[in-house]
Amino acid sequence: MMYLVFIAAAIVTIFTAIKLSNYADIIGERTRLGGMMAGTILLAGATSLPEVTTSLTAITVGNPDIAVSNIFGSNLFNLLILAIGDIYFRKHKIFSYIGKDHLLTGFLNVGLTAIVFIAILFPTGYAIFNIGIEIYLLVLFYILGLKYMTTSPEANSVLEVASTNESESDYHTQTISLRKAQIGFFIAALIILIAGSALTISGDAIALATGLSSSFMGTFLIAGATSLPEVVTVIVALQLANYHLAVGNILGSNLFNLMILVLCDIFYMSGPITSAVSPVVLISVAAGILLLLILIGGMLFSQTRLVKSTTYPIPSLILVSLYIMCSYLIFTLG
Repeated sequence: MMYLVFIAAAIVTIFTAIKLSNYADIIGERTRLGGMMAGTILLAGATSLPEVTTSLTAITVGNPDIAVSNIFGSNLFNLLILAIGDIYFRKHKIFSYIGKDHLLTGFLNVGLTAIVFIAILFPTGYAIFNIGIEIYLLVLFYILGLKYMTTSPEANSVLEVASTNESESDYHTQTISLRKAQIGFFIAALIILIAGSALTISGDAIALATGLSSSFMGTFLIAGATSLPEVVTVIVALQLANYHLAVGNILGSNLFNLMILVLCDIFYMSGPITSAVSPVVLISVAAGILLLLILIGGMLFSQTRLVKSTTYPIPSLILVSLYIMCSYLIFTLG
C-alpha cells in the first residue's frame, strides 16, 4: 500500500505542478505583478512548490534528513536533466549559446551550496530565534547575489529573452481568464500540498520498512518525483531551440530551492537543521557543488576553439557519470 500511495502521489504531483506553472504564467502575464521579475518569482515558486511541501512535511514527521536531502536531490536531478538534454541535442551545441547571465546564476548557486556544505560539515550550533546562524548567512548572500545579478549589464539579456518568450507565448493563454487562472492556481497549490505530504509520509514509511536510508529516499526517489515538472519544461524548451529558457529554468529553480532550507530551519524546533542531518547528506551537497562546476566548465569549454563535435558532450557525460556514482555512494553508505 505504501508503494501505491507513493506512486499515486508522485503522479498527482507531476501533473498538478505542470498546471500550476501554466496558471502562474498566466497570472504573471495578465497582472504583471509589479513587473516581469515578480512574475518570474511566482513561476519559480510554483514549480518549486512540490519541494516546499515535501520538505516541510518531512520536518513535521520529524525527518530532517528527507527535508534537506530532498532539496539537494532535486537540484542534482535538475542538473542531470540538463546534461541528458545537452547530450541528446549535442549536434546543436546548446551551451555555446549561453551568455554570462547564466554563468552568474551558476556561480551564485555554487557559493550558496558551499555555505550549506560548511554548515553541515562544521555545525556551530549557534541559533538566533531558533534559526541557525548559517541560515542567516545563506539569506544574506542570496540577497546580495540577486542584487548584483539584477543590476549587472548581463542581466539585460535575461530580461530581453524573457520578454521575447512572453510575447511568443501569449497566444497559449488568451483563452483562460485571469479569475480562472487565480482559482486554478489556488486549487492546484492545495492539491500539491496534499500530494506532497503523502509523498513524504509514504517515502518515510518505505525507508523504515525497507531499510533504505532517509537520505537516499529524499535525494533520489522523492526528489526525482518532485523534479519531473522541470523535465517537461526543459524538454519543451530544447525542442523549441530555446536554450536560454532551458538553462535558466534549471539554474533558477536550483537557486530558489536553496531558500526552502530557510523555511525548513524556521519550522524545525530542535535547533539548527544543519546540525541535525546525517553526514551522508554531505555527499549530495558536495555532488551539487561538483556538478555545478562541471556544468559551468562545460559552458565555458563549449565557447572556445577547442570544442569539436566529438569533444563537446564530454562535460555532460562526466556530469551524468558522477550523478550515478553519487547515487551508489548514498545507497551503500546509507
